[in-house]
Amino acid sequence: MATGMAGVRRLPLVVILGSTGTGKSKLAIEIGKRLGGEIISADSMQVYKGLDIITNKVTAEEQSQCPHHMIDFVSPLKEFSVVDFRNMALPLIEDIKSRGKIPIVVGGTNYYIESVLWDILIDEDRNDNSSSGEELVEPEGQGPSKKIRKRKLLESTGVSGSATKYNEAVVSPGEASKGSRRSEERPELQFCNDAGVRREDEHSCKTSLYDKLREVDPAMADRIHPSDSRKVARSLQIFEQHGKPHSTIIQEQQQRPGGNAYGGPQRYKDICVFWLQCQRDILNERLDKRVSEMLNRGLIKELLNFHREYNYVLAGKNSEAKYTEGIFQSIGFKEFHNFLIKQQGKDFDESNASVEDKSLLKTGLENMKTVTRRYAKKQMMWVRNRFLGRPVSSAPDVYGLDATNLADWNNSVLQNALEILDRLMKDERPVIEPLPRVIIQEDRHARHVCEICENRVILGEENWKKHLQSKSHKWHMKRKDREKQLNAIKDL
Repeated sequence: MATGMAGVRRLPLVVILGSTGTGKSKLAIEIGKRLGGEIISADSMQVYKGLDIITNKVTAEEQSQCPHHMIDFVSPLKEFSVVDFRNMALPLIEDIKSRGKIPIVVGGTNYYIESVLWDILIDEDRNDNSSSGEELVEPEGQGPSKKIRKRKLLESTGVSGSATKYNEAVVSPGEASKGSRRSEERPELQFCNDAGVRREDEHSCKTSLYDKLREVDPAMADRIHPSDSRKVARSLQIFEQHGKPHSTIIQEQQQRPGGNAYGGPQRYKDICVFWLQCQRDILNERLDKRVSEMLNRGLIKELLNFHREYNYVLAGKNSEAKYTEGIFQSIGFKEFHNFLIKQQGKDFDESNASVEDKSLLKTGLENMKTVTRRYAKKQMMWVRNRFLGRPVSSAPDVYGLDATNLADWNNSVLQNALEILDRLMKDERPVIEPLPRVIIQEDRHARHVCEICENRVILGEENWKKHLQSKSHKWHMKRKDREKQLNAIKDL
């Protein structure tokens, strides 16, 4: 199929979904070559420079076949938020379409894709007019952007009776010293700022953080698990920045024209969404093989080199890596942690390695395979819940492509995708029907407290049903029954 097909009426936004290992990038490149498209990578780890193997980036040769954007441009020593991604991706999509090209969004970071398709994010700061990621121009090695630091400060310390004021700690020094109108109007949220807080005190810090959220935004507190310090901190940050509860802003989004219970309205009318599917057992086998191939390509050397260089930077900051931040969230860092620490920055030669080193390497590989398979399952569930679980009016159609048989990939995946696109671009109905919707009726934010399991908090009706059938719940029930029997005997 050649570029510039006869009868083309409109240029859709193409979105390619699928678990890792199903060939999303390959399909994006093939569509781009044939239809004059440009690829926008929606992968939160591939935005970082270097580390090509662990983040599984497309090669330079593959990138040369079709223009790629949003890949390999952020320092690994910095953080890059979903708001940064959205603010850069949206104008990029408009630019690509204005040049008569087709924007193709592809990647495995679910919330990146959601931020593009739906108006669901809340801006970091209502007074920040930046839409091009200006925070990214900070000198390398100076840590995350100011916006991210605000949330991290809360998340890592928690709220308590400390004399340090939250609004003084998170606004710019100029605003705090001037006693700006923003600072005067915001409630003073106090937080626990003792850098030497003991591990046994972390729970109390998180609890007080959650208590503060319940005080300023009880509706949002009901939607978030008390131990999810990241989401709790984010909601408190939104309250401080916007002067109103997070839950109120979400409600305003839902009430906008085109909005619904899932959030704000869909941004684009002409969207073609492909979901590359694969039989579970075959996909798992393929993923295990890919991890082994990454090892042969130099995965361990890449990890050791980065670990050595990054530790050199951290040494000067008296800090340590966190596996919930930035590039360290990539599958591979946490799984090889013990192995990397044992090597202490030295090169690794398996032929001369000790039994312990080989054992640590093997454990790291097995852990990486397990986590990769688990992540693939999570990606599949997301498509079902966030696309197929929504009403037709609030989510685009999704066309399934069977990527199980790689030998038949050109027919089962590529040709079917091109035929669907051809029809849609001519404003015709594709012969291949979109996947059926299975609308999810359950309230995923419903809050339950299990008194039998020591007041454990469970969010979501489906999770509550699973909890009631779990071994843990049944064990607590048996324990309660034994206690009742013992008390009855004592009363005799």
